[in-house]
Amino acid sequence: MFFPRVRRILAALLLCLLLFTTACAPKTPGRFDQVQQESSQKRSDQAVARNATQGSEFNKFFPSPQAGYQRVYTQEKKGFAEAKLKQDGKDLAVLSISDTQAVKGATNPAAKFVNSPKTIAGYPAVSQGSTGTAILVGDRYQVKVQSRDPSFTEADREAWLKKFNLNGLTRLAKAQ
Repeated sequence: MFFPRVRRILAALLLCLLLFTTACAPKTPGRFDQVQQESSQKRSDQAVARNATQGSEFNKFFPSPQAGYQRVYTQEKKGFAEAKLKQDGKDLAVLSISDTQAVKGATNPAAKFVNSPKTIAGYPAVSQGSTGTAILVGDRYQVKVQSRDPSFTEADREAWLKKFNLNGLTRLAKAQ
């Protein structure tokens, strides 16, 4: 009668001692801990430049929804904003504005516009594959329209590029 009670108490004490010693033991660092700490401390090597325009500032420069069309914002981050152009629930195109100064350590995305013989609304323009058309506004912002439906032609892309508030975007580029 005495021994079962002692065994229970002794087992409970040993279990508490085991939990206490393992909880207080120093944690050995894992193989990824040092890399995680180094990458968390490096702020200078981030992919997006500090002087990049916030994506939310671009929203007011997108074309207003036209009759029969919907503009649905899909992405917004530092240096970039994007919206889908829809008609009758079908994705026609993707509209975007990006800050060419946002990408650090890469080739300047604005360089492709330097020798462009084509202009749209007075801004240098380039074709990007068979489905994309882009212009450079204020020597800083790339405004782009990409077709998502075969019925949305190059002429449609150019017409929608002209619907952006390009003068306002130029003013923003000068203010930056």
